[in-house]
Amino acid sequence: MTVSPPPEQNPAERSAPDLSSRDPNWWRQAVIYQVYPRSFADADGDGLGDLRGVTRRLAHLATLGVDAVWLSPFYPSELADGGYDVADYRDVDPRLGTLEDFTLMVAEAHRLGLKVIVDLVPNHTSRRHAWFEEALRAGPGSPARDRYVFRDGRGPGGELPPSDWHSVFGGSAWERVPDGQWYLHLFAPEQPDLNWDNEEVRADFRTTLRFWSDRGVDGFRVDVAHALAKDLTEPLRDLGDLAAGGDEALEGMAPGEHPLYDRDEVHEVYRDWRKILDSYSPPRMAVAEAWVPGERRVLYARPDELGQAFNFEYLRAPWDGEALREVITSSLDQARAAGASATWVLSNHDVIRHATRLALPPEVDPDAWLLSDGREPAVDVELGLRRARAATLLMLALPGSAYLYQGEELGLPEVADLPAEALQDPIWEQTGHTRKGRDGCRVPLPWTRGGAGFGFGPASGGGSGGGPGGGSGGASGGASGGGLPWLPQPEHFAELSVEAQDGVEGSTLELYRAALRVRRGLLSADESLTWLDGSPPGVLHFARPGGWQVVANTTPAAVPLPAGRVLLASGPLNSSGAELPADTTVWLKA
Repeated sequence: MTVSPPPEQNPAERSAPDLSSRDPNWWRQAVIYQVYPRSFADADGDGLGDLRGVTRRLAHLATLGVDAVWLSPFYPSELADGGYDVADYRDVDPRLGTLEDFTLMVAEAHRLGLKVIVDLVPNHTSRRHAWFEEALRAGPGSPARDRYVFRDGRGPGGELPPSDWHSVFGGSAWERVPDGQWYLHLFAPEQPDLNWDNEEVRADFRTTLRFWSDRGVDGFRVDVAHALAKDLTEPLRDLGDLAAGGDEALEGMAPGEHPLYDRDEVHEVYRDWRKILDSYSPPRMAVAEAWVPGERRVLYARPDELGQAFNFEYLRAPWDGEALREVITSSLDQARAAGASATWVLSNHDVIRHATRLALPPEVDPDAWLLSDGREPAVDVELGLRRARAATLLMLALPGSAYLYQGEELGLPEVADLPAEALQDPIWEQTGHTRKGRDGCRVPLPWTRGGAGFGFGPASGGGSGGGPGGGSGGASGGASGGGLPWLPQPEHFAELSVEAQDGVEGSTLELYRAALRVRRGLLSADESLTWLDGSPPGVLHFARPGGWQVVANTTPAAVPLPAGRVLLASGPLNSSGAELPADTTVWLKA
């Protein structure tokens, strides 16, 4: 049988915003929707998404049923790393709008009952930040250079980097400046690392936290939260085989001992921040992006620090019942021990979209697959979407907060075949074209079936008929292509658009709307989960407070469906209702 989603709810009919209730714990079981502003909606027609575009489309998020919107960086930036190279932490990139546009966006979000979370990037600035430009002018040994990590090189004339540390994006983590010194950049050379031993750096970020909180922001997502504190004791430690950038660098080293990542001193920063966040009513929430082992990750989520931390173990878990149960159990145990709520995520702006990733064989190297333009191996699109819908329904039933990434409610797949000339991610150039990067999950959203950008920009067609028109692309990879999106959209986006799925029974969009609505009515303050044994291997079965149960079949064959009234299913059930098909999740009322 097919379970029809409940009728669509008008945003105006939603309950009063949580902001009015002053609920300090709204985030503990919230559903938070990530907006990558440059790819969400373009109001001025320059091909680049902007804040007025976000405001124009907030009703979509309210109707979807999410509790909050998290905006990836919208600050002034040269876009060396998609906006994560910030030139001014307390302003808006002119290409994306103004501070007034931001204020209007927050006001509209709150009117619709949506909280607003902004990205904070404290590990590094842009090379165009006023501080870094001052540091280059000031020279070695100056107070301006002490805000960053500058060092003399090694070897005759200092021509060798100060250490063997590697950038996450590939190559050395050091860049030489004309006067001969080197500066540290754990990411792109355009992103010089700040020195968090410098009190001026710490004070400036306290100011930034207050700046946005005073403008109505409800919380912060902290980028690379585990990398701020560094052991810069001379001589700098070479790392040898452990020099690779990224969280794999933590393997083989005792907790808290790596010179660059997850050092114990970093928690002093967040305890200081929590005092500021708690000075507001209600307190501002925060969530850490910390790519560290789970038992270390939850330290960032302690109540006197940020309160939450992203759980990437769930994102990385294969579509396998035993593996998922292990990840879910350990994640809940760790969160409980830290006094935090758990978090769950399947897609974001840094990883292959899960509608594609879950169809890739476990042994496939994602970077190699992207280099083949998604042809080796070919992806079973229907299998990927079926598993993605099931994984999402499983995630939304778990205790804690769920973070959604824009476009996943449409079932968007990874765009693996972007041409080389369109790529914008610095990973492509910095790795010598050996890694394609993350652009495939950042392709602008399709809102309508027709038009040059499928409704992404203001001049795009909005009719229900016709083909995709110029929507397959034509974008040259820049933001000035006559209004075409900054990354080209594939033709198949037409039938995945909001317009194509709106009100269509069984569509992925309607599944998300139904799931979020039903979830809101089922949740209680009790964040517990009870595993129910007796299911076949590969089947997850658990109960939540209030008498509802969840069954997820990760196997390739149908299994018996436990008794109960079906509240929601990720895919069609058979006419008898006695079996749960392969790669399907159901919510039951026992």
